[in-house]
Amino acid sequence: MKAVQFSRFGGPEVLATVERPTPRPGPGEVLVRVRAAGVNYFETLLRRNLYAVTPELPMVPGVEVAGEIETVGHGVDATLRGARVAVPMFAIGRPAGGYAEYVAVEAAAVVPLPDGLSFEQAAALLVQGLTALHLVRRSPPRGRTVLVTAAAGGVGSLLLQLARRAGAERVIAVAGGREKLDVARSLGADLGIDYREPGWAAMVHEATGGLGADIVYDTVGGATTKACLDALAPYGELVFGALGRFELTAAELEGMLFRNQSLKGFALLPLLTAEGLRADLAELFALAATGALTVRQGGRYRLDQAAEAHRALETRRSTGKVVLIP
Repeated sequence: MKAVQFSRFGGPEVLATVERPTPRPGPGEVLVRVRAAGVNYFETLLRRNLYAVTPELPMVPGVEVAGEIETVGHGVDATLRGARVAVPMFAIGRPAGGYAEYVAVEAAAVVPLPDGLSFEQAAALLVQGLTALHLVRRSPPRGRTVLVTAAAGGVGSLLLQLARRAGAERVIAVAGGREKLDVARSLGADLGIDYREPGWAAMVHEATGGLGADIVYDTVGGATTKACLDALAPYGELVFGALGRFELTAAELEGMLFRNQSLKGFALLPLLTAEGLRADLAELFALAATGALTVRQGGRYRLDQAAEAHRALETRRSTGKVVLIP
């Protein structure tokens, strides 16, 4: 089978398409023919060795796939052959392997797809959908003004919709450029602000009568976090979910104390439970299948175009979810 791997750290050019043995499902496992593999920004950080953990090399990235069950291992119901499923590999101890034509996983780990939900949509709702869902649960937005960074991206585009569904009084979208802001507004944002504008946090205060945002969901990190803090209201909550990209200084954190603001860390994996995972995905899949949740597609690339897919994410050219189509 074909797979994409990197054997050294570096730019997108280190991604290479290689031939690997097609895995065979063991007892209790199924072999899934991958129809869509999700591409995530954190995988570009892994490729550059800039993430919170250093991966072993060579590595086949990819932690979320959707496809069809091709064969089953011993002890697995044979009628599952041909079933359309999603595989949240990141949640079952499989931190790699999705950029490939096939994956073999435990039968209990696959999640059925409802009619009307595409493989591309399913892939978009695994890491990014669950992230958006749990961000809203961790910091409920009902009756509050919320700010969403990277609001036209995979997580942001879902998060602003879920925040709206959860009763946010006002949703402020932050993104780069008119096109992305138009996307965010089309998905329910009340206000769009271009983060490339100097002093954009002042626009948040102006739009909120000088108060600022009650909740800021920051999944970007880096220099953006300082501006997010500037946009935060007194007594507000900065929810930070950008592992490896935290740049606030001790003085800035101390300033939060004087404004009675709180910083809440967010990491998805510790929030997931075996019993809750399937229910969470079923909820997201149903919302998307019925049109209640719009899943933006940010680009479809072949496996041998994985480097271009990474470039699209790193240069912020994409809106929505980027996927590989084996």
